[in-house]
Amino acid sequence: MTVRLKLALTVVATGLLTALGVIAAVLYAFERFEHETTFQRANAFLARVTASYDDLLDQQQRQPEEFRAWLRGLVLYEPDTQLYLLDPQGTVLASSGRAQLPPGFKVAIEPVRAAAEVAAGRSANRYVMGDDPERMDDDAVIAARPVQRATIRNDAVAAGYLYLVCHKVAALPASRWDVARNSLALPGLVLICGIVALTTLFAALIIAAVTRPLQRLTQAVSTLSARGLDEGHLSTPQALLPPAGRDEFGRLTQAFSMMLDTLQRQWAALRRLDHFRREGVSNLSHDLRSPLTATVACLETLEARWRPADGSDGNDSRAEERRLVEVALRNTRNAARLVQSLGDLARLDEPSFALRREPVDAGELLDDIALRFADRSARQGVRISVEHAVQAEAAFASLDIELFERAVANLVDNALKFCPAGAAITLSARADATTLHVCVSDTGPGIAPADLPHLFDRFFQSRQSVAPATGEGGKGLGLAIVKRIAELHGGTAQVRSMPGQGTQVHLALPRQLAVAPENRAG
Repeated sequence: MTVRLKLALTVVATGLLTALGVIAAVLYAFERFEHETTFQRANAFLARVTASYDDLLDQQQRQPEEFRAWLRGLVLYEPDTQLYLLDPQGTVLASSGRAQLPPGFKVAIEPVRAAAEVAAGRSANRYVMGDDPERMDDDAVIAARPVQRATIRNDAVAAGYLYLVCHKVAALPASRWDVARNSLALPGLVLICGIVALTTLFAALIIAAVTRPLQRLTQAVSTLSARGLDEGHLSTPQALLPPAGRDEFGRLTQAFSMMLDTLQRQWAALRRLDHFRREGVSNLSHDLRSPLTATVACLETLEARWRPADGSDGNDSRAEERRLVEVALRNTRNAARLVQSLGDLARLDEPSFALRREPVDAGELLDDIALRFADRSARQGVRISVEHAVQAEAAFASLDIELFERAVANLVDNALKFCPAGAAITLSARADATTLHVCVSDTGPGIAPADLPHLFDRFFQSRQSVAPATGEGGKGLGLAIVKRIAELHGGTAQVRSMPGQGTQVHLALPRQLAVAPENRAG
């Protein structure tokens, strides 16, 4: 999730919560207003009744039924209300309701006294909630006035209370519900939608203004990552950066520009150093190749001169010298191959190195490579063969023939070093729509699982550092060259091996053919 999206969601969620909070506050305020209005109306009603009649307790005691009917008449024009006459302890003496309360039924007297205190102006409360005897709950707006007996007047102690309960509306009629829905629900919905729309609009404007420098800086970093710091690709990387402002993004842009300058200087220094290294290795390889070749020729000549005419080892006086010459010859050949590999790697690592591609049948190249190693494999007792798919089209691909042959030859040479007599080496090539697959497999001793992740590392030597077939040690560069050649072609190199079951090296190279060549097989 991007920063811009996070900010947008945050602002929208904040706006939505704010809208809901406003609506909740409005509804709460509306409820308090309704309660206060109801209490004032009920209190005014009780004030008129108690001012007009000062013998309510006496009337109730003399004529209970007539008094109940009189109470019903009082609340006839006060909808959703019930009137009660209470004694000082809260016992219901008379009621205007139709429900028959059990004898001695009491309501909570503390809310009644609190309502009387509010009516007398001795309390700061705006309304009081109390018991509703008819509906058996304590969540109704109530009003109360103290009453006295006509014969015994003692204003200090109330002889009872005239108690008015304002019922909550349990279910609104359809018409009233429509009014409530139209007056509350629809405006609330419109308010929410309006707030969300305005919040979204302002959020979009604010987010666009705040994150625009960050977006430009991100695009610049992405472009630099894709192009690199090479002067040939991008001469002035700072031109991609947004103008530095005075805010935090401006300081970030300045810091990134300074870091970019430092990286450019370091990159240029590294490239010069790497160029000197490759040039030095290439020159050293070139300078050593000629003397090593001459040394090998001299040692081979000396070995041939000291070899017995009959081909036997014999016990002549030059046996020891001949053994030393063989050792020197083997080491010199190893050194020559090492120098050759170092020179090849230095050449392949050059940024300016370019492949010389041409369409070619990979199967025919494998046949040539197998023929090249036929004599050596025969001397070692190893069978080498090329596997061609039956009734398959030729495996054409656009390849650098020299490098491709070098990669496959390295794989075959490495297999011959480690395969014992009686083993087999198989070369195969097949092509699908986009990729050329080349495999070099053998039935040799295999490779330890711990060595597999490091086989393509330069100068890595496996635990089996000495080839049992030839007695020569590995240099750790043959497979590195194979991997580099595959990468230059835009492909990959993978090794699968099991100890005691052999090894398989798989090259996957893009074909890169604009038009598939005709099948020239046969």
